[in-house]
Formats: sequence, C-alpha cells, structure tokens
Amino acid sequence: MEDETKKKKKPSIMSKILIGFALGIVAGLIVGPKITVIQPLGDLFIRLLRMVVIPLVFSSLAVGMSSIGDIKKMGRIGGMFLILLLVTTCMSTAIGLVLALTIQPGSGVLLAMPEAGEVVVEAPSLLKTLLNIIPINPIEAMANGTVLQVIAFAIFLGIAMVMVGKKAEPLINILDALAESMYKITEIVLHYAPIGVFALISCVVGAQGAQVLLPMLKLVITVYLGCIITIVFVNAGFTVGLLGKLNPIKFLKAYSPAMLFSFATASSAATIPLSLKCAQERMGVSKRVSSFVQPLGATVNMNGTSLYQGICVVFIAQLMGLHLSMGQLLTVVLTALLAAVGTAGVPGAGLVMLTMVMVSIGLPPESIAIIAGVDRLLDSARGVPNVTGDAAIALTIAKWEGELDRDIFEGKKVYNAEEAEDLEASRLIHFEKRYKNEN
Repeated sequence: MEDETKKKKKPSIMSKILIGFALGIVAGLIVGPKITVIQPLGDLFIRLLRMVVIPLVFSSLAVGMSSIGDIKKMGRIGGMFLILLLVTTCMSTAIGLVLALTIQPGSGVLLAMPEAGEVVVEAPSLLKTLLNIIPINPIEAMANGTVLQVIAFAIFLGIAMVMVGKKAEPLINILDALAESMYKITEIVLHYAPIGVFALISCVVGAQGAQVLLPMLKLVITVYLGCIITIVFVNAGFTVGLLGKLNPIKFLKAYSPAMLFSFATASSAATIPLSLKCAQERMGVSKRVSSFVQPLGATVNMNGTSLYQGICVVFIAQLMGLHLSMGQLLTVVLTALLAAVGTAGVPGAGLVMLTMVMVSIGLPPESIAIIAGVDRLLDSARGVPNVTGDAAIALTIAKWEGELDRDIFEGKKVYNAEEAEDLEASRLIHFEKRYKNEN
C-alpha cells in the first residue's frame, strides 16, 4: 500500500513539462541571451520528435483509415472534418480581422519601412500548392519530411487496403505494429520533454526578451488575445460545446498538456504524438477517429495561422496608412482559408502563407520584414489554436459517431490500454457487420 501511495504522489510527465515550462521562462528572464548555450538540449528534443513524426503519422493514419472498415463511414468522417475545418477557419480569420480593426496595433507604431528586396519570399501559386499535395515519390516525401504529401499517400493507402479486404490484412498488421512501436518511442521521448521544453522556452525568452517585444507589443497582445478567443469560443465553445454537446471546460483541462507543449515547441507536427495521447487517453476519443482526424488536421486545419494572417495584414496596412475595403477583407478570409491547406508543404510556412495573403490584396510583400523579428513568438501562440482545433474536431466527430468513451471524458474512469484495444476491436466487428448488411 505504501509503494502504491508513493507512486501516486510522483508527478506525471505532464506536470514535469509544466514545471520545465515555468522554470524556462524564469531562467530566460534572469540569464538573458547567454542562456542560448543550452539551445542544443532543445534542438535534441525537436530532433527526437521529428524522428518519430513521419513514421507515426504515416502508420497511424493508414491504419486509422483502414480500421474504419467502411468506405461510407470514412467518407462521412472526412466530410464532417472538411466542413468543420472550413467553418472554424473562417471564424478564426474573422476574429483576427475584427480584433486588428478594433485594437489597431499598427497605429502609432513608428517603424522604418523595409526597402524592396530586403526580404525575399517567393509565394507559390495556389495551383502549384494544391498539386504539391500529391507526392511524385512517397518515399522521397517521407525522407524530406513533407508531412502533407505523406498524409496524402497514407490516405490513399488506407482506402486501398479497405477496398482490397482480407489480402491487405498482413500489411495492416505490419503498419499497426509500426504505429504501436512509434507510440512507445514517443512515450520514451516524452520522459525527456521537461528538459527539452525548459531549454526551448528559456532560449526564446532569453534571446528575444522585452527589447524585441516592446515596439511590437500591441501586435503581440492582439495575436495572443485572438488565439485565446479562438481556443475558448471557437474550439471549445462552438465546436465542443455547441456542436458536440460536451463540457468545453473538461475538454480544455484534458487537452491542456498538448496545448502547452505546442506553445513551447511552436510546431503542430511535433505535437502530434502528445495530441493523440491526450485525445485517446484523457478524452476517450477512439484511436480510429483520432488517428485519422488529428494527423490530417495538423497540416490542413490552421485556425491560429489564419487568425494570424488577418491580424498581420491589417497591422501592416495600418503602418502604411492604408484602409482596407470590405472586399479586401473578404479576400483575406478566402485566401487564408485556401492557403492553410498547403501550409506544411512550403518552407518557412507562416511567412510564405502571409505573403500569399498580402499579395492577394495588393500589399508589398517585402513589408513582411516588419514582423519577421517577432514571428517566432507569434508562431508559438498561433500553433496552440491549430492543434486545439484538431482535437476539438476529433472529439466532436467521435461523439457524433459513437466513438467516444464518455466515462474517460467525464473523468469517471482511467484509460486502460487493453480495454481500449478490446473496444476498438468490438467497434470494428460492429461496423463490418453493418457494412455487410448494407451491401
């Protein structure tokens, strides 16, 4: 009994990450720029995560697609995801525009405008961005870490395995074993997370500090405020509360470790392993739904990024003394929505995406240099609504599809891996029987 009590008293990995996050901020403020000597510790953590991301995304998504077992169900989940993606992204962009027009972060800020050619960012055409989603060589896409192309191939493979049927079972088993192995590696890496998060946050705070934030304080406050509003009202309130009929506070509490992790790493892709863990083990979302929705959402569902586009475009326009028309504001919403689909497939995603939006309404793309200095801090903030939106959509779809363990979500029981596997198996049998009856 004493041993069990001691085990219960040990802080969880999530608690350690929170402690590392808080200590990192304090260390960065106290030590200052010299704290960057520990940057390699943070770089190691990111490399470990990136090592896992591609095989994890590929295997979990392919297995998730194939385990649905019903093409109609697969299409239904994909359709619901797409609709929720479009609605929430438009809402987020609109929130960004309203905040920027209300707070006016660019008014009264005296900054030298960049000269043409100071920053060279080539924005790809929309057609090219869409074509780049399909990989010419899937193996090359995996080697290059092109997540969107890997996801596209995994979706096609998952659909094909469903259509092939029993002959594809050996491949499904191999991919399932790979996914489970990646989950285990992720679990090992997470034990190093507190150190990695400490190093990353302390270096950002120490290197950039108040002197960088001061001239851009209103912009930073506007973006952070917009992200908080998006998380609370769009992700939790609208998606989970209104559409999913679930308690949004419990959702935020259950998903908070992944939100904190996303802020520290400034990477939606790096957060995928922890995001899946939170959805399945803390919210009760089935592996089938979370493995399909969340990896896909990590590259195409960009609530925070689209909000960031709206705020930054208005900010730059205000610095230049320009007033954007209603037509231009609508163009910002539509362009941000379309550009979000190709974000992860473009180097320097956030800035390139912003350039695409700026060009669409006639703003000089070289003026992007104005915000380039604090983009890393803004990147940390905008990533949180991105991953939170993915989790909210996964939770809501799981509720609609009967793929949610309400007892885990309500905190009435603790996640049990063996029990979860048995439940997944029984669900698969149920859907296979229903599919045969319908056909």
